[in-house]
Amino acid sequence: MQVHIQHLPLIFKRPVGTSRGVMNVKNSWVIEVQHDNFKGKGEISIIEGLSPEYVSFAQFEQTIHEASDFFESCFSDEHPKRNLPLAFRERYLLYPSIIFAFECALLNLFHGGTDLLFDNSFSRGNRAIPINGLVWMGDETFMQEQIEEKIYQGFTTIKMKVGAIDFSTELKILTSIRKKYSKNEITLRVDANGAFSANEADSILEKLESLDLHSIEQPIQPGQWDKMRNLCLNSTLKIALDEELIGIHTKEEKIKLLEYIRPPFIILKPSLHGGISGTQEWILLAEERGIAWWMTSALESNIGLNAICQLAGEYNNELPQGLGTGSLYENNTPTKLIVEKGFIIINTQHYSNK
Repeated sequence: MQVHIQHLPLIFKRPVGTSRGVMNVKNSWVIEVQHDNFKGKGEISIIEGLSPEYVSFAQFEQTIHEASDFFESCFSDEHPKRNLPLAFRERYLLYPSIIFAFECALLNLFHGGTDLLFDNSFSRGNRAIPINGLVWMGDETFMQEQIEEKIYQGFTTIKMKVGAIDFSTELKILTSIRKKYSKNEITLRVDANGAFSANEADSILEKLESLDLHSIEQPIQPGQWDKMRNLCLNSTLKIALDEELIGIHTKEEKIKLLEYIRPPFIILKPSLHGGISGTQEWILLAEERGIAWWMTSALESNIGLNAICQLAGEYNNELPQGLGTGSLYENNTPTKLIVEKGFIIINTQHYSNK
């Protein structure tokens, strides 16, 4: 077994804003595992300031090379298997993006190096997955333009980033959408990325409650379990946990979080939340407790996005997923994924770079 590593700096078509700042370029690495004449690819995707395993470029690249060497050693005396060796998973438990990439590479290798990782109705091109249209932070004009564009493109669920510009302006934008489109016409989600303080969260959620929003993602910074629990209990606006799940690795920790906070929703990013296996465990534990979920990308290239879409295709989840990020980059990798009228599908015949 051999591992090849390629750094892939993804260049945004235009800067994108979140409550953590503006991004122009995002680092990813493509790993390719090879056994005999077969190859499989996976993507290591990090977001600076969010991915806890990323401290510096040099440190992280060194970790990737060490993980690749260890991965090769796991298969020195045996043929590759479909699942990641337990020894590798335990050693890199705190590096979910690396676990995700090697899980994907093995699944890809297992299926002969094609685009296939999971064999399901989505990956065969027979099913479309509903997705939300993402509106990035910016000035009022830019955000309004994005909203109109998403509606024109056929999206019926729109997710708007909030918390970077003046909240009164964001509230004004959301109010204008709701005046034009009822909740039966357009489903609105908002994502705060932990932008609001614990002291102001109640007031902000109260102002949003009249807008018939579907949910708000991570209204406050993670780690404030008592406050988040109270928000989930008392707000009529449903809350989805996102960053709150980062750094929660063991089954016991996951159960403790879910049972204490009792969120209506959790949002899963395999590159941040334990890879494929970690995401599947989150889903199982959430569903056992009546907690709904959806998946989103962590701004992967089309390599990682393809894997997440196929993983989502393993489940009969009717909630729109956050998988419409393939058109963000100037230099994205070729893909058979296509976004049409608020759905993502696989065109099993032709590649594109969108």
